[in-house]
Amino acid sequence: MSNIVFSTDPDWQPASEKQQQAGPFPEDGTIRLRRETKGRKGAGVICVYGLAPDQVGDVAKKLKKQLGTGGAVKKGVIEIQGDRLEQIKQWLEKAGFTVKQVGG
Repeated sequence: MSNIVFSTDPDWQPASEKQQQAGPFPEDGTIRLRRETKGRKGAGVICVYGLAPDQVGDVAKKLKKQLGTGGAVKKGVIEIQGDRLEQIKQWLEKAGFTVKQVGG
């Protein structure tokens, strides 16, 4: 049990909750692509979930270079700007990943 009474860190969670929280998708080796606009003032991004933490940075860099677009890595999730879902899916499949589109 933690003795913290108040924290200004918006992402703070007790240690027991951090271990239970695994993310929005199961870790089964499948890469999941989702189109998102929420919290981005209507601008769409494609989010790539399910990559191993040591692969995220390298894959993000290669994707951005291949597509000629911007993007970011936030909390282990790759965000690629624009509506490039099919191009991202094809590139990841060529790289040997199992890819699945989720959401609308």
